[in-house]
Amino acid sequence: MAPDAAALKRARSVAGQFGPTGLLDDILWGLCRGYQVAVDVSGPAFTCSCPSFKVPCKHAVGLLLHWADSGPGTWPAPEWVTKWQTMRAARAKPKEASTPDPVAAAKRARERAERVAGGMTELRRWLDDQVGQGLAGLGRRGHQAFEPMAARLVDAQAPGVASAVRRLGGIAGIGPHWADRLLGELAVLHLVVAGHERLGTLDPATAASVRSRIGFPTPTEEVLAGPRFTDRWQVLGQHDTDDGALTTRRTWLHGSSTSRFALVLSFAAPGQTLTADLVPGTEFRGDLCFYPGAAPLRALVASRDSAAEPFGSPDGAGPVRAALSRWSALLAAEPFRFDGPMLLADVMPTADGFLVDPAGDALPLAAGHREPWWLLAAAGGRPAAVAAEWSPGGLRPLAAWVEGEFVPAGSPVPDPGAPRMAELPAEMLAAALVGTARRPWSGRSVRVGTASVEGDWGRPGEASVALLDAAVVALTARRAGFAPEGKAPVVAAPGETSPPLPAAAGVRLGRILRGGAPGGAHLEQELLAQWLSAAVARGGVVPPVLLPALLDAARRNTTVRPGVARVAGRRGGWLAAQRADWRWLLDEAAPVTLVDWSTASGAERLGHLITLRRTDPARARELVAGTWNTESSENRARFLGTFADGLSPDDEELLERALDDRRKEVRQTAVELLRRLPGAALGQRMRQRASVAVRLVLSDPPRLAVQPPEECDAALRRDGVGASPVHGIGAGAWLLEEVVAGTPLGAWTELEPSGYVALARGNDWAGPLLHGWAKAAIAQGEARWAATLLAAGAGVLREAVRWDLHLVLPPDALARLAAEALRAEDGSAHRLLALHPGPWPEPLSVTVLETIAHRARTDRHTWQLGELCRTAAVAMPPDYADLTGRLAAQLEPEVDASRVRPVADLARTLTFREEMLRELRAPETVTPQR
Repeated sequence: MAPDAAALKRARSVAGQFGPTGLLDDILWGLCRGYQVAVDVSGPAFTCSCPSFKVPCKHAVGLLLHWADSGPGTWPAPEWVTKWQTMRAARAKPKEASTPDPVAAAKRARERAERVAGGMTELRRWLDDQVGQGLAGLGRRGHQAFEPMAARLVDAQAPGVASAVRRLGGIAGIGPHWADRLLGELAVLHLVVAGHERLGTLDPATAASVRSRIGFPTPTEEVLAGPRFTDRWQVLGQHDTDDGALTTRRTWLHGSSTSRFALVLSFAAPGQTLTADLVPGTEFRGDLCFYPGAAPLRALVASRDSAAEPFGSPDGAGPVRAALSRWSALLAAEPFRFDGPMLLADVMPTADGFLVDPAGDALPLAAGHREPWWLLAAAGGRPAAVAAEWSPGGLRPLAAWVEGEFVPAGSPVPDPGAPRMAELPAEMLAAALVGTARRPWSGRSVRVGTASVEGDWGRPGEASVALLDAAVVALTARRAGFAPEGKAPVVAAPGETSPPLPAAAGVRLGRILRGGAPGGAHLEQELLAQWLSAAVARGGVVPPVLLPALLDAARRNTTVRPGVARVAGRRGGWLAAQRADWRWLLDEAAPVTLVDWSTASGAERLGHLITLRRTDPARARELVAGTWNTESSENRARFLGTFADGLSPDDEELLERALDDRRKEVRQTAVELLRRLPGAALGQRMRQRASVAVRLVLSDPPRLAVQPPEECDAALRRDGVGASPVHGIGAGAWLLEEVVAGTPLGAWTELEPSGYVALARGNDWAGPLLHGWAKAAIAQGEARWAATLLAAGAGVLREAVRWDLHLVLPPDALARLAAEALRAEDGSAHRLLALHPGPWPEPLSVTVLETIAHRARTDRHTWQLGELCRTAAVAMPPDYADLTGRLAAQLEPEVDASRVRPVADLARTLTFREEMLRELRAPETVTPQR
């Protein structure tokens, strides 16, 4: 119902802000921040007291979303609702039909026919002039060459051909083969003019087609009074086009027993909503009435005799050649057509932008659709039924059915490199570009492919008419005689070995990926990460149709890639191998077990090592050591990174060997692991250096005697000390800091950590000492040292190091610090809250909720309240949703709506997370996907 994507996003933001709601007959109503909102669901029709010009506004769509999530409220309907219902009922009463005046109607029809005839005569002359003078000039003039003629046709009440002439301005001089496309469109217009000239001698069906092209309307009453076609109508798909002045929705239906296609059009002005009563993927039994024509396709739904229900797969789908034969018959009856429907059975994508059937016959996909990732993901390269629109530009997919499931086609993407072949003979184009006044067209035969069409084109002395006659014959013959190419489909995806995740969880993932999660874009990535974490813990693979959007999300956000790799399954890897910007998935390792280490890929080896390090670390070490010299430096670094699991003294020999590697990343990985390994030789070497550089003198009072290393020798560099100091730090201080950072904290045992920190604060070398201990605490995960340094030495530490120390603290200690900062109104509270991995413990959650309530009632600036609510939305336990919702309800009558909104958004996000986690914990009987 939403007019556009932005309106839908705003509607979701207000869906949780409704107070009283109710349902009076078919009238759904609610109050949202003081605005009175009502929706007549039988219409639909909308009313809202807000000043928005969009219909429906965000409050009306938000009310529908609220209804879908929570159901109607039980409040009694206020007076304004009953008044609107009465007004709706009054307007619905049929007015007494006035008796039409047949004489006046005939006069109006005659006058319009005369105006149209005059306009069509001018159009014929104009067409002759353009071809006679040459199309090259039109290419240079652009839109300006067509506007006067289009305006004249509008005045002549011929809107159909007026629009066709105006569209020519978007062809002339633009893109490859523009002259071929322009001449083809001019030739079709010439055919319409010729049809109008013979209107009285044409059969009624063909005459109706010509009149429709010109723009003569057919009243709805007249269409509905015609023959009715009863069938079980399957809604195949739809797509919308927007030309700025009007949005058009084209919905294709197919009769199950009559095998007849039908096109239902709906229109909406800017800001208005389109009719949404025909839902793709559903079917209903009813009657359709078709507009008159030689090949009638456009229809109106006259009646529905059953409710719309999903159907498993479309009836009447066939091979490519049968679809092309039907297209040829359509063009034979109505050569003005540019496109038509196709329903293809068991087609598969190719690697170069075609759909191919089991016989090997292939049709090209249209520009913007040549990489059908939506179909590749859903079907995995296996046969599927596809509904599409066919035109000279190729197939525009509408939908597919994969194993009985409806899959809507993906949106088109910019495709500037799409090939387009000329449709008309080269000699014809040459004459048209130069102009028949300079190069008369005198051909008596037109070659179309391997066929030759003979004809007596035009009238004597009318070279331009002869050219246009020949062009429209050549164009129609080529389009009707299109032959499929022989192609081979892509190799199908391997079968899935993991079970699918619960269906409800897949629906929620789709909502996150489409931007439908509460909280806006700034929370979507965190919600996606939490969904992936819960999905990985459960085990299973995502619905295949979501893979393109999921891989795109991980392409932009590298932090979620490991989780995506675990739930993408084998089909995800199959897709990633076919697209360059998804290849990162092939480098992400999921735990696997290999049979042959020597022939496996780097990603497979990495996954195998992850599995082995948890169960048999010695075997994993043997595999890495066995191929160490032949592996790439990138693989060596990645393989060493897996040693963090099950790290033991047995790994030290290989890690020491890695300290001499040529690649910096390999050396850094080895240093980080050795610094975490108790009793490692690296730690002992650094300990010896530290004992020389820093000595505890037990004087009265005790002090630290400091003598920094004099130079960074080769041994120090080998042990991970960088030769280049941080900006603003002297060489000696830097070497002292690095030596202390590499020394095991177990070396400083003569005093408590607080004693060492106290002595360092009074020393001239306080900065390097405190930073060295802080970096050692971060690397070695020593929470006691981290807490001591934060309590006593935080003022000296660089900001980045200080905040990294917080990550070493246990979650309960970090939560305690954050709660104390909140109560003290310390500016660091928000950052401390953001550092906590969540879920927050109860004392912190209670403190945050109390702070939210206080700020909502007292703070002058709502941005602080909003920031606190956004942080809580992803870290507060989801079971606080009810408390938060009740707080929002309490605040609504007390404070301004701008203060209630972030609290309501917090409640909605917590509810969303609670439902998300429940879906992924729910037991479900599953079977592996094909």
